[in-house]
Formats: sequence, C-alpha cells, structure tokens
Amino acid sequence: MDLYHSVSIGNLTLGGNLFLAPIAGYSDRAFRSLCIECGASFCTTEMVSAEALTRGSEKTESLMARSPVEKEYAVQIFGGNADVMERAVPIVLARTKCSAIDINGGCPVPKIVKSGAGSMLTKEPDRLYSIVKAVKNAAGTVPVTVKIRSGWDSQHLTWKEAAEAALSAGADGITIHARTRAQGYEGKADWEIQRMLVEYVNGRIPVFGSGDAHTPETARKMLEETGVDGVMFARGAMGDPFLFTRTKQYLIEGRYEEVSVKARLLAGFRELDMNIADKGEKQACLQMRKKFCAYSSGIRGGAKIRQSVVNACTKEDYLSIFNSYLV
Repeated sequence: MDLYHSVSIGNLTLGGNLFLAPIAGYSDRAFRSLCIECGASFCTTEMVSAEALTRGSEKTESLMARSPVEKEYAVQIFGGNADVMERAVPIVLARTKCSAIDINGGCPVPKIVKSGAGSMLTKEPDRLYSIVKAVKNAAGTVPVTVKIRSGWDSQHLTWKEAAEAALSAGADGITIHARTRAQGYEGKADWEIQRMLVEYVNGRIPVFGSGDAHTPETARKMLEETGVDGVMFARGAMGDPFLFTRTKQYLIEGRYEEVSVKARLLAGFRELDMNIADKGEKQACLQMRKKFCAYSSGIRGGAKIRQSVVNACTKEDYLSIFNSYLV
C-alpha cells in the first residue's frame, strides 16, 4: 500500500493521511488555513472546554470557527463528565457544522487532568467509555474520534484498556501520542506501543500516530514501522506549515524541496494578518510572539531576534524585526 493514501473515519473520507494535531495556542483557524494550503489532509481545532460551551462562553465558541479553506475539520472537546460532554455536542454541531468531533484523552496539563479530563481518561478507561458513549449518542452520524496517551507513567501503561473502552463505546478513530502523562512532551515517544495498538485494533477503526514525527523522514519511518493509518503532526509543524508540503512530496516521490527562510516568514505574516482580522491587532500580535519564535527557528542570529519578538506589540514591530529577511 502507498504510504500516502486516503483514510475513512466513519462516514468521512479524507484524501490523504497527514493531519494537524489539536495544539493549544497554535491550531487556530489562521494556522490551520496555512496547513491546509500546504497539503494537510485534515486539521483539528485547539481543545475546547465542554463545560465552558454549556455555559455559553463566546470566547470558547470562537475557538471552533472553521477556516475559509477547510472543506472538513474536527473540533476537539475536553471534559471529565459524560453528561456535560453530551450536552456540549449539540452546541458544537449547531455552531460549526464540523466534520468530526475529537475527544481529548491525552492532555497532561495538571488543571485539565484534575478536572477528570485529558490524560485522566487514558488512566480511567471506564470514564473514557462513558464519555465516548455519551458523545456518540449526541453526535448522530458525525464521526467521533479519541486521542489518548500510552498511559499515566511507565508503571501504568493503560493504552490497551483505553483503546478497548473507545472501541466498545463506538469510536470511529483513535490517535495515540505514544508518551505517558508523566513524560509530558519530554523524552522519547514509544512507537512500539503505536505498533501494538495497530495490531490490537486490527483494522476495526483507523489508528493515527503522534509523537516524534517532526520531519518527512520520521513521518515515513512511523508509517513504515508502526503501520498507523496516518501521521498527526504537532510541534514539528509549529512555525512550519510547509512540513505538510515536504512530507507529502517525500511519501509520493521519495524526495522533497526545502523552503526558504523568506517563505516561512511570509507565511508567518499571512498568519498574523488573518489573526488581526479575526482578533484585532493587539491580541493577534501578543499571540503571535510565540509563533514568530517558531517561524524564526534555525535562522542565524535567531536568539537575538527572539529577544525582540517577545516584546513586539504591533505588526510594524514584527516588520522591523524581520525586514532584512523579507527582501
């Protein structure tokens, strides 16, 4: 089978298998637009609080907005209570017409975990089962996917129990970030667990891999070694939506072309302009500080540039910082 191929998630068929993961503070609709234009097959929003949705939070609703170039996309919701998650689903569907709903069972951030959400769902398969079942009941024909971790820590690897809970409750797809909650985003992802999950699921639903696939070469290696149906890019795509272009070309042709510093920075300014239109200049420029740190990664003198970036407050500030790279 070709490494780059279509994928079916429930009744949703996607033309490729390179996805953008839900990344808090990064995967807003402006960045997702760039990723789709660069070849991403499917993107997921930042994680959205089910609790906040049921309380009518307008700020939370804004996280779910579809980008103008997305034909399909997923909204990721999180919560530790099945009733609240179930009540959030009709709100998601009414506000977005999204193509799929993803359940966050992997976030390691303490405040998320303490609420019974995120990685706690991987740790507590019974809770995960009840939440997936509730969301499926409310979602109707809209596919429901789940993102899990390999376990709580190295002594408590519960990916198999979590996967069985998701399968039993009717999940249409599953993504595994092959790190434990204790690891956070550090250390090495255990791709052997991805391979074993693929074997365990045995084709019943698609399995997607996340963790340490941050180049075309590592994405190809993940597909070849683990048998996952698709790759979910996260940190590797930060400041580099062209990762999708390069990886797609590499999987199809066995080669890829590098992207210039100027092209990357121009993409960053396009993202800035879209966010200014969405959020206003002040908020957009504050949020783009960390993003321009990512866009300038690898540039000669980058450390000095990033010292200036963290103080940028206007578009003109960013232009003055990067002007010499844009000519």
